[in-house]
Amino acid sequence: MAKSCIYHTMCYCIRGVLIVRDSIEATIDDPSLLLYAQEKMVEVDDMANEEHVKILRQGVAVWNEWRKKYPEVRPDLSSDAFDDFNKVGRNNLVGINLQGANLQGIDFSFASLRAASFGSAKLNGANLSRADLLFASLNFADISGANLYEANISYADLSGANLYEANFAEAKVEWTIFGAVDLQSVKGLETVFHLKPSIISVDTLERSRGNIPEAFLQGAGVSDNFIAYVRSLVATPIEYYTCFISYSSKDHDFAERLYADLQHKGVRCWFAPEDMKIGDKIRPRIDESIRMYDKLLLVLSEHSICSEWVEHEVEMALAKERAKKQTVLFPVRLDNAILEMNQDGWPSEVRHTRHIGNFEHWKNHNQYQNSFQRLLRDLQSGKISNEE
Repeated sequence: MAKSCIYHTMCYCIRGVLIVRDSIEATIDDPSLLLYAQEKMVEVDDMANEEHVKILRQGVAVWNEWRKKYPEVRPDLSSDAFDDFNKVGRNNLVGINLQGANLQGIDFSFASLRAASFGSAKLNGANLSRADLLFASLNFADISGANLYEANISYADLSGANLYEANFAEAKVEWTIFGAVDLQSVKGLETVFHLKPSIISVDTLERSRGNIPEAFLQGAGVSDNFIAYVRSLVATPIEYYTCFISYSSKDHDFAERLYADLQHKGVRCWFAPEDMKIGDKIRPRIDESIRMYDKLLLVLSEHSICSEWVEHEVEMALAKERAKKQTVLFPVRLDNAILEMNQDGWPSEVRHTRHIGNFEHWKNHNQYQNSFQRLLRDLQSGKISNEE
C-alpha cells in the first residue's frame, strides 16, 4: 500500500480537561489514521464524543492501538452519540478493548464481541441480545438492566459485575465465571442453556442470599447435596428445615403426595423413588441422605413399623439426635398401629417420647390440609406441635 501524508486535529476529554492535539504531518501505511501530535490543555465542562466514534469507525486495530497509547481516556460511545453503530460493522469487533468505556444503552445486538474487554465498562441498559461474547472479559462491568437474550457468554468472565435486573433469558453458558456477583434479580436464569458446567463462587451464593433458581445451579454443575444447603447456608432466617422422608413402599401414594406438597412450599426433601439415581448403592445412599438433611420425616403405619428399611433409617436418625443433641425425628401417622402395638425397640421409643402428627384422614382434603399446615409450622420451628 502506498504511504500517505495526513493532517488531523483531534480532541478528547480527561477528567474535565480538554486535550487539543495540534495538526502535525504523519506518514503512515494506512491513510485512515494513527495520530501523533503535541498537546495543549484547556479546562472544559464536557465535550461531545463524536471523535471517539470516528476512531472506532476505522477498525478494531486502530482503536486498540489508540487505547494502548492513551489508556487514561475513558471512551464515551453511549447510545446518544453512537446511533449509527451499524456503520462500524457488528462482525468486526473481535478482541476490541472497551475497558472503562461508557456504553450505556448501546445496541450490540448480534455483534461479534469474542474476546472483547469490557472491564469496568458501563453497559447498563445495553442491548446485547444474540451477541457473541465468547471469552469476553466483563469483570466489574455495570450490566444492570442489559438485555443478553440468547447471547453466547461461554467462557466469559463476569466477576464482580453489576447484574441487577439484567436479562439472561436463553443465554448460552459454558465455563462462564460468575464470581462475586448478585444473581437475585437477574431475569431468565432458569431458561439459560448450559452447554457445560460454569463456575459459581461462594461469594456469589452469599451475595445472592441463596435466591438463585435451582435449575440454574443444577445446570451449572452444582451438586444436589450442595443445592440443598445453599439457602440454609446463606439465607437468614432459614425458612424450613430440609427433610428425608422415611416410609414403607406400601404407603407410596401418601409419601408421594406429601413430597410434592412440601416441594411446592419450598421445603427441600429427599424421596427415594424420585431422588435415587440409577446405579446408586441403596443403603449407603440413604445413609448419606439422612446425614445430609436436617430432619427425618417418619411416616408411621402398620406397614412401616414392620419394615427393616424404616427401622434402619429411624436408628440412623436417633443416632444423629444423640450426636447433635437436637431433634431430628419428625413422626407422622397414617393409622393407629403405632399407638396400639405393644412392641419394644424403636416403635416404643417413638410412641413414648414423641408427639406424632396425625394424618389418619389424609384422603380427606380439609383434614389433610389442616395436618399439613401444622407440619409446615413444625418444620419452621423445629419442634412438633402439641395441637391435634
